[in-house]
Amino acid sequence: MPSRRTVLAATAGVTAGLAVGTSANALGSDDKRLRAIVSRMTLEEKVGQLFMMRVYGHSATDPDQADIDANLKEIGVRTAAELIGKYRVGGIIYFTWTHNTRDPRQIAELSNGIQRASLEQPRGLPVLIATDQEHGAVCRIGRPATLFPGAMALGAGGSRADARTVGRVSGAELRAMGVRQDYSPDADVNVNPANPIIGVRSFGAGPDAVGALVAAEVQGYQEAGVAATAKHFPGHGDTAVDSHTGFPVITHSRELWEKLDAVPFRAAIEAGIDSVMTAHIQFPALDGSGDPATLSHPVLTGILRDELGYDGVVVTDSLGMEGVRTKYGDDRVPVLALKAGVDQLLNPPTLDIAWNAVLKAVQDGELTESRLDESILRILRLKSRLGLLDRPYVNTKDVGRVVGAAKHLAAADRIAEHTTTLLVNEGGLLPLSPRTHAKVLVVGADPDSPSGTTGPPTGVLAAALTGLGFTASALSTGTAPSATTVDKAVAAAREADAVVVGTYNVTAGSGQQQLVERLVATGRPVVAVAVRNPYDVAQLPSVRACLAAYSWTDVELRAAARVIAGKVAPRGRLPVPVQRADDPAQVLYPIGHGLTY
Repeated sequence: MPSRRTVLAATAGVTAGLAVGTSANALGSDDKRLRAIVSRMTLEEKVGQLFMMRVYGHSATDPDQADIDANLKEIGVRTAAELIGKYRVGGIIYFTWTHNTRDPRQIAELSNGIQRASLEQPRGLPVLIATDQEHGAVCRIGRPATLFPGAMALGAGGSRADARTVGRVSGAELRAMGVRQDYSPDADVNVNPANPIIGVRSFGAGPDAVGALVAAEVQGYQEAGVAATAKHFPGHGDTAVDSHTGFPVITHSRELWEKLDAVPFRAAIEAGIDSVMTAHIQFPALDGSGDPATLSHPVLTGILRDELGYDGVVVTDSLGMEGVRTKYGDDRVPVLALKAGVDQLLNPPTLDIAWNAVLKAVQDGELTESRLDESILRILRLKSRLGLLDRPYVNTKDVGRVVGAAKHLAAADRIAEHTTTLLVNEGGLLPLSPRTHAKVLVVGADPDSPSGTTGPPTGVLAAALTGLGFTASALSTGTAPSATTVDKAVAAAREADAVVVGTYNVTAGSGQQQLVERLVATGRPVVAVAVRNPYDVAQLPSVRACLAAYSWTDVELRAAARVIAGKVAPRGRLPVPVQRADDPAQVLYPIGHGLTY
């Protein structure tokens, strides 16, 4: 790899050592050097610096053949190194499905390979490598990395110290693998139980509580030397449409936005947030044009920049999502995003179309080169703050010592014990005891597991309960059990002393609801564990005990098992209200509800 001197020369003598999390304004003394870098870049290099792009493969230069084929089909290059050489992209985003994240050492080596490929280019600059490591339901890097409870679970715990620990530990592990930007935390206030895309990714429904936890997690990430990202501005919490597949509309008034959606973003900015991600939503009270917020000058420049005073990096949500492609073609979206005030263009569906569209817009005068320079300077400030311009490489020998360290895993288990929420416990059914409920059947939904979990939720719960002295067996019934599957589960339940049923987004009249009702009818004690949204309890009026785990990752399910067994007392409190199923205007369980023993 290039020597430290080579890196310094490539970056025109820019030095690091600036405190991570330092505000952009505090970097004025370094701006002269950064502007010198920008002045020597060609127009093509400037265009490339604006893009944060996916690429397939576990290696920058030698990916598997299937990944080469995918790269050729989608991007027109064979490898990450070729992507950098052709388009000079300023950032690369890691996904599980692009096979970037096999294991921590491989990730670190991929990161080093990407940096090497970029720094070997004329006027080469380090690449900003990013991922979505939200924890809980969205996690791109799995075991043996430390996996923490997700945002809504942390909201149930209510501890700023825990949120800060999550950011600090997760940030340290990401940095050890060469990932310097995390698209987390989610700053959306989830006030719509039907929200199909945010839900448990939000800390909750109370704007002040969400803002406090967002700020704490931001501080933790940035203390670890990783750029945190508050998303999805101006607020995606009150939608019933998934912006991946549709174009949501937020009907909040400007006054409600100020009191609700804006609060966590203001808190993030006050905490020194390094980047803010846009939402592909229409928000008529903020911009009546019908454009998505990602392409809205009134939203991104008028509100985020001018009113909220944010001068850091603004990154789009993925440009491959339907919410940003409904009104304009893929050649117009990146240009309009830059005109709106965006700095980073994330993962366009076809890079060649997007890259050439920006280039042509400058050549035709629709965009000025000075406008590009503004965004590139913000990106370079961020790279400088993160130490990338001086120390782009990671020491792969450190990965095993940092990622999944025993003290990190212990912190995850400890924090998870603060989050499990006991919603119902009629007659003191919980905790169960191996003396009176020795044989436990674990049934229920087994959704696709987040990256790195050891298995389906039923198996993880059964194994955890067995380790606590029960004899537990697992039977997966799926998220839409058939009548035959329900009959099988009921027959197995009659042979057990107690039943634990995992639920996943239960709806009225669904197979999951019928399963629970039939299990209760056996007369066996039934404990429901909502493994995603806590709203499931409203659809389960007959259960005598119900827990909210907020996700189906190992750490949260193990904590739920310890609560069921009485090894720890439930401490979580609902961070969202649960409405009645038969009358959604009425609250069944308010924010703050939670039982203990």
